[in-house]
Amino acid sequence: MEENNPEVVHIPIDGILDLHTFSPKEVTSVVDEYIRACLEKQIYEVRIIHGKGKGVLRRTVHALLERHPDVMNFGLDTGHSSWGATLVFLRTK
Repeated sequence: MEENNPEVVHIPIDGILDLHTFSPKEVTSVVDEYIRACLEKQIYEVRIIHGKGKGVLRRTVHALLERHPDVMNFGLDTGHSSWGATLVFLRTK
């Protein structure tokens, strides 16, 4: 039962994913699942907030995006928080 599982985190599927609340070991599965959920809702532009820090989380996210079959293109979001977020453009199906 999902409701009783404290490990289950419900996040809104609105095209903005903030990774600050997740542990580094969860990031790959969270990003992958979020992309899948966005595609189901026909959201094709996603903003992933990974923070600035030392860039470890950003590199992890970018490595995943580089090999993800549903990602058309991505790059740092220069409009909001310089290099603390990445804009992702998904393939339409």
